Amino acid sequence: MKHILFFILFFAVASVSAQTEFSTKFKSIPAPKFGAKPKKMPAPDMPSLDDPAAPNGEIPSIKTPNVYDNTKLTTKSQFQVGEEKSKFSMSTEKQFANPGDRYVDKMEKDLDKALKDAGLKEGRGPLVRKDIEFGDIYTSSAYFIIKCRDAGAIDGDLIKAVFNDNVVVERMLLKSEYQSFKITFNEGFNTFSLEALNVGTLGGNTGGFEITDAEGNHVLSDYWDNLDTGFKAKFVIVKQKELLKKANK
Repeated sequence: MKHILFFILFFAVASVSAQTEFSTKFKSIPAPKFGAKPKKMPAPDMPSLDDPAAPNGEIPSIKTPNVYDNTKLTTKSQFQVGEEKSKFSMSTEKQFANPGDRYVDKMEKDLDKALKDAGLKEGRGPLVRKDIEFGDIYTSSAYFIIKCRDAGAIDGDLIKAVFNDNVVVERMLLKSEYQSFKITFNEGFNTFSLEALNVGTLGGNTGGFEITDAEGNHVLSDYWDNLDTGFKAKFVIVKQKELLKKANK
């Protein structure tokens, strides 16, 4: 046991001695010092303020240019507000306050044409201010059935039917479907008329009619167009024993 302790103590002393010797022999090498001298810049030559030949020592002020004062940089538009537009023009086009107004007339014409083609609007041409004669009708039948309807758009056309100066129908509002009534003849000549009581909201009074006899034979069908108020579609009916025929005008 004593021998073991001796060896431990020996190695400890030897280790401490070696470290002390190594630390005394090692010396750090200091970094070299390089002295950097600042570079001297020569002072600028400043003119003397007392020298009359020297320029004025005041620094000139910088003025920002105003582009709005230079009329050469901006050009006025000939259409700007406040400038009178040239009155000379080779164009016959109307001057409109709203540029879209120039298309209104064409759009209205196109719309009117489309409505007329679809049967939704009647023409507004000159009103017919005279009676329309539909000629003489010869028949051996005892009576006629008269059917009437609006031949155009339904716009409130009204008619009155008169037979031999007697009112047969006081007031008929023309519709899209036929409305019928009967007239019975006297021997010889008979007068019959359909009178326009008004003009419709879409044009003159326009109506169509269809006439059949007591035997159901078709006699005549036609129409009146754009009649003014008070004017008539007129017929002369001649009752005789001959076969039904329509006389030449």
